Amino acid sequence: MNIAFLDMKAAHRELQGELLANCRRVLESGQYILGEEVDLFEREFAAYCGVRHAIGVGNGLDALHLILRGYGIGPGDEVIVPANTYIATWLAISHAGATPVPVEPDPLTHNLDVNLIEYAITGRTKAILPVHLYGQPADMDPIVETGRKFGLRVIEDAAQAHGAKYRGRHAGSLGDAAAFSFYPSKNLGALGDAGAVVTDDEALADRIRMLRNYGSRIRYRHETKGLNTRLDPLQAAVLRLKLHYLDGWNDLRSRWAALYLEGLAGDTRLRLPAVLERAKSAWHLFVVRHPQRDALQRHLSQEGIETLIHYPVPPHRSEAYADAGLPVGSFPVTEHLAATILSLPIGPHLSREAILRVIGAVKRFPAGAGEGAA
Repeated sequence: MNIAFLDMKAAHRELQGELLANCRRVLESGQYILGEEVDLFEREFAAYCGVRHAIGVGNGLDALHLILRGYGIGPGDEVIVPANTYIATWLAISHAGATPVPVEPDPLTHNLDVNLIEYAITGRTKAILPVHLYGQPADMDPIVETGRKFGLRVIEDAAQAHGAKYRGRHAGSLGDAAAFSFYPSKNLGALGDAGAVVTDDEALADRIRMLRNYGSRIRYRHETKGLNTRLDPLQAAVLRLKLHYLDGWNDLRSRWAALYLEGLAGDTRLRLPAVLERAKSAWHLFVVRHPQRDALQRHLSQEGIETLIHYPVPPHRSEAYADAGLPVGSFPVTEHLAATILSLPIGPHLSREAILRVIGAVKRFPAGAGEGAA
């Protein structure tokens, strides 16, 4: 039997009766834009994250973009961002009219290297935008301290970190504001695109509610050039249900991660994930490094195991940022990671037997097979 990287249908089979009941409730309500279902999810998700406000929006990219706009960050401004991240983090900055200033990751955690942030700060810097990559929180204490020292906003990209914790606090409550994605493959996933902003900042929350709705607080009165990016009630109903299962599903992810870490510990060719002692990863992804990554991926495919690469092309090497003038070698740590990382299956609906089968297949990869980065 083949092992899929992630079986999203499994969660819906588990919750089928409740999901259908929740969707039927929305259909029968006659309220298909915003309304009570969205309000309830916003309250419940804010409480889960430990903040005062959650604002449902169309997707995670819009959530980041709206935070930047809500803080008045735009043309002429700079935002410090990881070089090693999905391109959406950079795109949000660009869409706001600001300039992303990339900083290399810590080679162990793959998250923003806190020791390099100050070197990237200029008179135009307005914010630091750490990413909780793969579900592991960035090292937020020194990031927040640097933000306070220089008067900068700290905005969390928590798109992969639903339920992750740092010093006992949930991701989303660690900076001035945070953006979540509820893309279907996330730990807390909708049935399509969806996202949210979470924050304790009353003024920011009020402005984002206006910006997501055509720049309007009162119908037909538009205070600014806003967007149409509102969380759908049907998605809110799905997310409200799944929120009750999130911690249990994350516990399963943690169990599979521990099994991987134990089972693969003796493979000297493999670099396993490193997690900060003060952090609890949500294990959205289990990302290893191997000098013969492509050959290992082919080997696992031949064994019926699907793997993915998160992410093969760093933002600064994408065509979208060709005008940034960042040639090969600009960010060597990031580029090395892109050449060696591989994501193994870790969904909550996998079985222990499936994880053990992946471990066995990795161990059977022949020594010296393939060629690649060291």
